Amino acid sequence: MFAVYADKFSKDDPLSALQVGERPEPEVPDGWTTVTVKAASLNHHDLFSLRGVGLREEALPMILGCDAAGYDEDGNEVVVHAVISDPSWTGDETFDPKRSLLSERYQGTFADRVAVPRRNVVPKPASLSFEEAACLPTAWLTAYRMLFTRGGLRAGETVLVQGAGGGVATAVIVLARAAGLRVVATSRDEAKRTRALEIGAHEVFESGARLPMKVDAVMETVGKATWSHSIRSLRPGGRIVTSGTTSGPDLDDAELTRIFFLQLSVVGSTMGTRDELASLVAMLDATGVRPLIDRTLPMESARDGFAAMLDGDQFGKIVFTR
Repeated sequence: MFAVYADKFSKDDPLSALQVGERPEPEVPDGWTTVTVKAASLNHHDLFSLRGVGLREEALPMILGCDAAGYDEDGNEVVVHAVISDPSWTGDETFDPKRSLLSERYQGTFADRVAVPRRNVVPKPASLSFEEAACLPTAWLTAYRMLFTRGGLRAGETVLVQGAGGGVATAVIVLARAAGLRVVATSRDEAKRTRALEIGAHEVFESGARLPMKVDAVMETVGKATWSHSIRSLRPGGRIVTSGTTSGPDLDDAELTRIFFLQLSVVGSTMGTRDELASLVAMLDATGVRPLIDRTLPMESARDGFAAMLDGDQFGKIVFTR
């Protein structure tokens, strides 16, 4: 079958590790099923994989991709949940120490077909296109969990979104606005600040700019470059929810004095559960909110999508179709 995969690693030139061609049909263990992929979306995780982050050399060659929407074996339209937990695990699968994502230990979604546990299949409503549904399982699910599960945000509260333009940040803006939150966003790029306003932010500012208000919560995916600004933007008793460190994990100043003096909460968040994905799908079906898609490419042109992400040339999700 056709697939987009990694057959080596390269930290300096990740695109050199990307291959497009034929791979064997997926193996389907007991309790698993096969999904015929109609659309799959690109994540930074896929670029990290090409650099050898989170992927072992002995697992190569590995089909890339975490997210997909398509048809199950009975012809039903479905969305694929990307978090694979141990078969014996019960409860929130993001806490399973043995969990992994598709394309880490199990072949990923950038292919004609992908094998997943039956419990990882979520019905797709007819109101969502395959391209829209394929955006949800990683970035949009991460945003949903950050806002509503880990952040506990409610309508009327104010949230700061750092680094508008990235997949998770974009999803946070759209979902927060749909849920009745007041949304403030930052970006170094003027064009991305303008787009943030267009998709739902109430106000936008340059990265690091002093805000005219204190916020109830900050959604943080950038890390080192924005951490101090995030902490300083919170009201007393506010919380920062972090799910990534795209600018680096090491902090020059963790602002610990400010954190304890103002009784701030620092909350980690990773991916989401199958039930949260189902709730996210239901929310989009009910509200009419849709993922922002930067571009749609045939999977044969996957290299162009990877290059755009590597260059930071996107606002919203890059989607591959079959």
